[in-house]
Amino acid sequence: MAKIALPLSIFFSVLWFLLLNSGLWEFQKTWCIAKHSSSDAVLQGNIDHVCKKLKDKCAIIKPGQPCHEPNTLINHASVTMNLYYQAKGQKPKNCNFKNSGLVSISDPSYEGCKYA
Repeated sequence: MAKIALPLSIFFSVLWFLLLNSGLWEFQKTWCIAKHSSSDAVLQGNIDHVCKKLKDKCAIIKPGQPCHEPNTLINHASVTMNLYYQAKGQKPKNCNFKNSGLVSISDPSYEGCKYA
């Protein structure tokens, strides 16, 4: 009997899909970050959208606040996208942001900026 070999990338894609849809996902702490390939316009749109929804929580990226530095769109978008993702219960669909978000299993917190 011949064995069927799956390319490693397909194996991990299937495993990731099963994890996302199995319910086990809910036991793993995850964060939402912005994809580096996203355009500045998309990142700014994400920030605007989240800050309109979550209002006061976005103060964390204002000057003098813990997540202001580095003062870049990618950083501010990641912080605000994660605020939204956490507020909505860490569901993968809440990190899509028109395909500009990425779910991370590594805590992106740094220095004084703590991702929820």
